[in-house]
Amino acid sequence: MDLIRGRVADADPALEMAATHTLLRRASRGETESALRVFTPTPMVAFGRRDTNRPGFPRAAAACRAAGFEPVVRASGGRAVACTSSALIVDHVQRDPESLGGMDARFEDYGAMLADVLHDLGIAARVGEVPGEYCPGAHSVNARGEVKLIGTAQRMVRDAWLFSSVIVLDDTARLRPLLEVVYDALEVRFDPASVGSIAEEGARCNDLEPAIIAAYDERFGLGEVGYGRLDEAHGMSEDHRVTAAS
Repeated sequence: MDLIRGRVADADPALEMAATHTLLRRASRGETESALRVFTPTPMVAFGRRDTNRPGFPRAAAACRAAGFEPVVRASGGRAVACTSSALIVDHVQRDPESLGGMDARFEDYGAMLADVLHDLGIAARVGEVPGEYCPGAHSVNARGEVKLIGTAQRMVRDAWLFSSVIVLDDTARLRPLLEVVYDALEVRFDPASVGSIAEEGARCNDLEPAIIAAYDERFGLGEVGYGRLDEAHGMSEDHRVTAAS
């Protein structure tokens, strides 16, 4: 499996979303078999496609910008997720002729793997939805059943799939009030108390990235590579960008 580390842009979250989307397209076309992309984002709120159709979406996007977060549209499914540079995004892209099946099994499998990584760092992690969490899902990774630490989402295309994980390392004091405003604008239930972080659980944030990479390496074998040309990603970036008029 190819390991791709780091951002492809200094401060363009839409291009980061497009870069992952491009990897998924490459897998669909058979140009890559599997890839693990791991990077630290710049402050952003990644909205799901259905979020953008909500009447309150323009107000939600404006609130993001006012707080210093760039609104973008996610490459995967799910609802709005906010993160600062104290977060880690792990995107697993896989070529798979049976891509349209197995979604629940992937959620269970990779959710359990991520929970095991956190457990090894001393966190009482488990898989399951926390009441009132952002981007709610039965396969979120939480601490003690009380606060969400990792959100997972998928996207399936012909012959390939993306499994994306967003891990909050720190900065919950910035995330909670912003997500409260965003979810209020979208008219979706949300409880700020459900937002947790690796730091608040007492684990060393710097230990997480190498631990996740080690877990994937043990399972698949990783070889670090560069991202390659960004032409296609640049061409797709506008599909993930939210304009001020949106």
